[in-house]
Amino acid sequence: MNNRLTRFIAFAIVASLAFAMGAQQITRLAVVDLNRIITTYSKDSTALRDFELKKSQIQSEIDRMGEEIKRLLSQRLDADKISDKIASLKLEAEATKRTEYLKEYIKTKQAELDGDAKQLGASSRFVEDVYRQIQMIAESEGFSLVLNLKSADSVMGAVIWYSPMIDITDKVIQGLIGKAQ
Repeated sequence: MNNRLTRFIAFAIVASLAFAMGAQQITRLAVVDLNRIITTYSKDSTALRDFELKKSQIQSEIDRMGEEIKRLLSQRLDADKISDKIASLKLEAEATKRTEYLKEYIKTKQAELDGDAKQLGASSRFVEDVYRQIQMIAESEGFSLVLNLKSADSVMGAVIWYSPMIDITDKVIQGLIGKAQ
């Protein structure tokens, strides 16, 4: 009798667990790196090459201005060594002026580059293709949610940790490349 009661309790537990598991739907997540898709898919794009060239030219100009400021500060140190206070003050003022200009230049050019980057990725046809490709892969592989791996509005990104097994970025890129051919 005790054995029957034990079996019945075990059966009841197994049945309730099976029912509970059947009632729950497991949510599957996927992540995608939209920045990598844009740069990979658009590699042959003239607009992207122009953007990269512009970025490089701006960086060269920033480096050049930074070197000028370093040169002025070095000259100021030399003037300080020989106790030439007038020259030291002039060099410090010039370095400060150029540093402020450089900060403003960087701020302006970064805003310009950000706008250009948005335009590159905002082609409605391209955005629709990416969205449809993500949707197709997510639905065919049973993902309930796809997150952007690197969120543009956060320094750390939207995802703290993920398993590389759920990253569908390469599949989206391959699908877009296959569709383009």
